Amino acid sequence: MWRTGIAQQAARQDLWRVLGRNKSRSLAPAPTLPQSADVVVIGGGSAGCHTLYHLAKRGVRAVLLERAQLTAGTTWHTAGLLWRLRPSDVDIQLLANSRNMLRQLEAETGLDPGWIQNGGIFIAHNETRLDEYRRLATVGAALGIENEILSPEETQKLFPLLDPKAFIGALYSPGDGVMDPAMLCTALRRAATNNGAQVIENCDVQEILVEQGTRGKKVVGVATPYGNIRTDTVVNATGVWGRDLVARHGTHLPLLPMKHAYIVSESIPGVRGLPNIRDHDYSTYFRIQGDAICMGGYEPNPILLEPVAKDFHFGLYELDWSVFETHVEGAQKLCPAYAKYGVKSTVCGPESFTPDHKPLMGPDPVVSGLMHNCGFNSAGMMFGGGCGEQTALWIINGQPDVPMFSFDLRRFTQEQGRATKWIQEKSHESYVKNYSMVFKYDQPLAGRDFQKDPLHEEMLQCNAFMEEKQGWERPGFFLKSSVDSAPVLPYDWYGSYDHPRHKDSNYERVLEGDLKYSSFSEYHDLIGAEAHACRNNAVVFNMSYFSKLLLEGPQAQLAADWLFSANTNRDPTKTVYTCALNDAGGVEADVTISRLASGSGQVHDPKFEGQGYYIVAGGASAYYTYSMLLSEMRRKGFDAKLADITADLGVISIQGPNSRQILQPLLDCDLSDEHVPPNSTRLATFKGIGLRLLRVSFVGELGYELHVPKQDCVAVYKALMAAGKAQDLRNAGYRALYSLSSEKGYHLWSYDLRSDDTPLEAGLGFTCRKTGDFRGRAAVAKQRAEGIKKRLVYLTLQQRVPIWGLEGVYRNGEPVGVLRRAEYAYTLGKSLGQAYISRTDGQTVDVDYLKAGDYEVDILGKRYKADCHLRSPFDPTGQRVLGNYESIMTNKS
Repeated sequence: MWRTGIAQQAARQDLWRVLGRNKSRSLAPAPTLPQSADVVVIGGGSAGCHTLYHLAKRGVRAVLLERAQLTAGTTWHTAGLLWRLRPSDVDIQLLANSRNMLRQLEAETGLDPGWIQNGGIFIAHNETRLDEYRRLATVGAALGIENEILSPEETQKLFPLLDPKAFIGALYSPGDGVMDPAMLCTALRRAATNNGAQVIENCDVQEILVEQGTRGKKVVGVATPYGNIRTDTVVNATGVWGRDLVARHGTHLPLLPMKHAYIVSESIPGVRGLPNIRDHDYSTYFRIQGDAICMGGYEPNPILLEPVAKDFHFGLYELDWSVFETHVEGAQKLCPAYAKYGVKSTVCGPESFTPDHKPLMGPDPVVSGLMHNCGFNSAGMMFGGGCGEQTALWIINGQPDVPMFSFDLRRFTQEQGRATKWIQEKSHESYVKNYSMVFKYDQPLAGRDFQKDPLHEEMLQCNAFMEEKQGWERPGFFLKSSVDSAPVLPYDWYGSYDHPRHKDSNYERVLEGDLKYSSFSEYHDLIGAEAHACRNNAVVFNMSYFSKLLLEGPQAQLAADWLFSANTNRDPTKTVYTCALNDAGGVEADVTISRLASGSGQVHDPKFEGQGYYIVAGGASAYYTYSMLLSEMRRKGFDAKLADITADLGVISIQGPNSRQILQPLLDCDLSDEHVPPNSTRLATFKGIGLRLLRVSFVGELGYELHVPKQDCVAVYKALMAAGKAQDLRNAGYRALYSLSSEKGYHLWSYDLRSDDTPLEAGLGFTCRKTGDFRGRAAVAKQRAEGIKKRLVYLTLQQRVPIWGLEGVYRNGEPVGVLRRAEYAYTLGKSLGQAYISRTDGQTVDVDYLKAGDYEVDILGKRYKADCHLRSPFDPTGQRVLGNYESIMTNKS
C-alpha cells in the first residue's frame, strides 16, 4: 500500500503551478527598470528576498531582479524547517536572528509570514549520539535557547505516534518550527517595497557588468533584456546558478547542484500540531504539514547534477526510489503508524551544495563590489534571515557584525573553486555526512591530498597521522608504527565503510579512536608525550602550510602602518606580533611581520626595489587573510603589492629548551640572545642553504622557525633531525601544538580570537600603538575610554574531564559565556578552556568582577567547578620563551 501509485503521483506534482507561472510570465509586459541603484540583488529566493528586506530597512536604495517569479528555482520546494541547536555559536546566533525576524515581520506588514512554532525533536539511538545532544543542550542553554533532554516516554508524550522502544532519548527545542516559503517571501517583498525597494520579476540578468580599473576589476552595473542598471554593488543570490553567473569574470565558486527530495504522506490522524522530528542516526526528518508528514533526509548516494537549466523555474525531477528508499525503513521503525499510509506526492528538486556544507557569502576576492549569498546546502530558509541581515551589514558597514569566517567564500582558494573533481568529492561527502555526529577531531576521507607541503612524504615516513585543513595536509600527531595516508576517494563514494578504496584502512581505524565525547582520545597520552618533549627537550613542528605573504612597493610602509595595529616601522632585525583590525576594531587576523632590509627579499637576497615586509599568518585562514589585506590596500589606493608565496616556502620550527643547542652547529650565525634576541629575524645559511631565520614561538618556549625555499626543505629537515638524534629530537604534530599554545595563553584565530573580538577584549591591547593611525584605531580608542563588556579568561577545571569547546560557562550560577577553545594542558595537568565573559546586566566587565565570581563549566549536562585566570597560569612571566630556564629552576627550588 505504501508504494501504491507512486509513478502517477510523481507525474502530477504541482503542474498547475508550473503552467500557471509560465503562462503569466509570457503575458507579462516588459518591466520598467531604474537607471541606477545603490545595490542590485540577483535572485528572488529566500537569500535574495531577505537581503533586499534588510537593505531596504536600513535605507539602502536597492532593487531585486528575478528571472521568473519570487521563490522560483529552489526556494519554492524547500521543506522550510528551522532548527536552532547547532555545534556552532555563530550558527545558533544566525538562526536565532532568522527566527526573531519571522516573529517581527507580521507586525511590520500585516501579512502572515507562514511561521509555525511547533517545536523540534532530535532522536538518539545510542549513547554517543545522546552525548552529542547533551553538548548541543549545554551550548543552547548558555545562549538562551530553551531545550530539554527527554526520555523515550517523555518524547512520546510530545509525539504520540513514535515507538518509545525504537530510540533511547531525545533533545527537544520548543521554540523551533517551520515556515512557508511563498508566504514568507511575499511578506518580505511587501516590507522591502514599503521601505522603498523595488522587486522586478520576469527580468533575467544576462551579465554582471565589470570594468578593469587600476585597482582591479569592479562592478559597474547589470545587463538585462530590458536595459542596463548602473550600480557599484551586486549581490549574487542565485543559488544553484550562482557559479555560472560569475565564472566569466574569473571568480570560481566551489558549488555543486544535487538532487534533494522529500515525500508527502496521505493524511495521518493525530499528526496535526505535532513537533518536527530530526533522526540523525536514520538520516531522516519529519516535517509536519497539516495532517501530513513530509519525510526526507540525506542519502548515502545523492545524485549530482550537471548545470541546472536556466528555465528550470518551478520544475521538479522524478524521484529516484533506488536513492530515496534508504530513508523509509528508519522512518517506519521510529513511527510505525507512518507505514500504514500512502504517499500523496513527491518533491525532488535541485539544491546547491558546497565542500564543507556551509554557504558561500561575502565579498568576491576577484571583483570589487560583487557580494555573494548563495550555496546554502538546503538550509537557505532557516539561515535566510540571519544571513540576509549580515549581507546587508557587510555592504553598508564594510563588515558583518557576526564573525562569518565559516560562511565566508574566502575560506576557499580560487584553485579550490576551479577544481571540479575536488568539489564533487568533497560536496558529495559533506552531503552524506550532514547528519553524522560532529566530533572535534573528525577528518574527511574525500578530496584528500589536494595540497601537500614539501615535507609531506617525510611526515608519512615518520608515521604521521595526517589531518586536512582548508585543503592542506598537515601532521596531527605521530604514531609509533606506520599508518596509511588518508584514502583519496572518488566522488561516487557512498559513505560505506566497506568501500573497497578503504576497506582495510589503518587511517580509519586510527580515526575511530578520536571520535568521542565523554572520554579522552585514545591518543591523549601519545599527544601528551609530544607536548612534554617540547617543554622538556625539543621538538620539530612542520608548519609549512602557514600563510606567507610578501608586501612590497613604494608605499609598503604606509600600507603596513594602516593595515596593522602595532608599530611595524622597526629595524629589519625585528619581528613584530600584531593584529589587523576591521573598522569596528575586531581582529581580522593576527600575524607576525618582519621588515625587510632594502635590497634583500623574503628568503635569501633576491633583489627588489622599495620597501618590503614578510608576513606570516595561520594556515587555516591563509587565503582569507591574503584577500582581506589586499582588498583593504586597494580600497585605500596604496602603491604597493601583496604576493602570496605560501607554496614557495616551507616552515620548519624547532621549539624547546634544547632547540638552540641542537640548531647552533648547523647555522652560520651566532644564536645567542645578543645576536638573535626574542622576536627577531635575519637571513642565515644552514649548511650552505640560504633561508630566513625567525626567533619566535607559538608554544611559549625558546624556539626558532626556519623559512626555507621548498626545494631545500627536505635537506634542511633531514640535517636537523640527524643533528638532534643524540638528544632525542622528535617530531610533534598540530594536536600538541594547539595544546601547548593554549596552555601558554596564545591565540588561535577564528576560535578564541575572531572578527567580533577587539584587542582589548582579547588581552592584546599591547599590539595597538599609541601614535599614528591604523584601521580600527578609533573603535579601539572609544572602547578604551568607555570600558569593555566582555573579556577573555582562562578556565582550568578542578576535575580531570575532557572538554571540546562550546561548553557553557556559569558565574555564580548564571550563564556568562561559552568556551571558544578547549584543550588539555599537559604541563598543568588540567583541562583548559578560553571564554569571553560578559555580564548578564550588560555592564562593563572589569578585573574585580572576574575575580569575585565562582565559575562552573557545563559538560554534557553536568557542571564542574573551574578556576578563573586573567591570563594562563603557565609561565605567567614569560621566562621560558626568553630561554631563562635556569631562573625557573632556581625559583622552583
